[in-house]
Amino acid sequence: MKSIHLIENTTLLWHDLQQKCSLLQVEKTNPLEYAQFALMETDQAVRTIKSWVITHDFDCWEHEITFFKELKPKFIAKFMYYSKVINVLSSLPASGTKFKKKLFDTEFEHLHYFAVENTEFISYFRRKATYLDSKYFLRFKYDLDVKLAMDMHSYDERFATSHDHLVATILANDEFEFFLKTQLHQLKENTVSEVTSPNSLHWTASKAALTELIFALHHTNCFNGGNADLSQTVRWFENKLEIDLGNYHKTMTEIGNRKTNQTKFIQLLQDNLNAYLEALEN
Repeated sequence: MKSIHLIENTTLLWHDLQQKCSLLQVEKTNPLEYAQFALMETDQAVRTIKSWVITHDFDCWEHEITFFKELKPKFIAKFMYYSKVINVLSSLPASGTKFKKKLFDTEFEHLHYFAVENTEFISYFRRKATYLDSKYFLRFKYDLDVKLAMDMHSYDERFATSHDHLVATILANDEFEFFLKTQLHQLKENTVSEVTSPNSLHWTASKAALTELIFALHHTNCFNGGNADLSQTVRWFENKLEIDLGNYHKTMTEIGNRKTNQTKFIQLLQDNLNAYLEALEN
């Protein structure tokens, strides 16, 4: 395959990947599921271009630079982006706005750290500079006078240059930053909606009291005919009440270790309900 044909085929493959991901976005309404399927499509595309390139000798350095500076990084960036999205969405707690925000803030910190560590190259790339392209984007030509990735020797040198992975990371981080900002905006909107909603309820008793109530309901087989898992029941309450119960097993152990009136919240409920019923009779 001639180098110009390799460039053309890679460009066509990129457009094909974009179309497939667009269709997946319509078919898969769940963001996590979409990212997983899109990652698989991207992985297949990366494997394809790798099979083309590892045995290819570019006929001129211009074509090689084009491939490693402009084409390959777009594929790798998508792979990195979807991997990051999957990691975040699968790690989000079931409830608790502040816990979700903390996770997003941590990801923003990672992006900031990368930007600080690679300021010089990011500036070079964003300015569309070319004077160091022959050092950055040609295979088998690592220049020890420029900053290199710490894990450079882990790369397949037939399919990598010293800096194409950095370009991919920049592109991935740009898209991932937009994703995080969108998630954060939605989180703020949901929070405002919950606060202003007249039907919004917030648990204002102690977490131990809620844990005691959940265990009582669970062990009375109140959910799904007694077929619901305890963890499923706890997560449901956490999600609906926007609360993090933490290590609820430890909380129950502490409740069990009370010297007197172990189930004091359940007793309080009973006392208050009885008082209400007595008041109705009088």
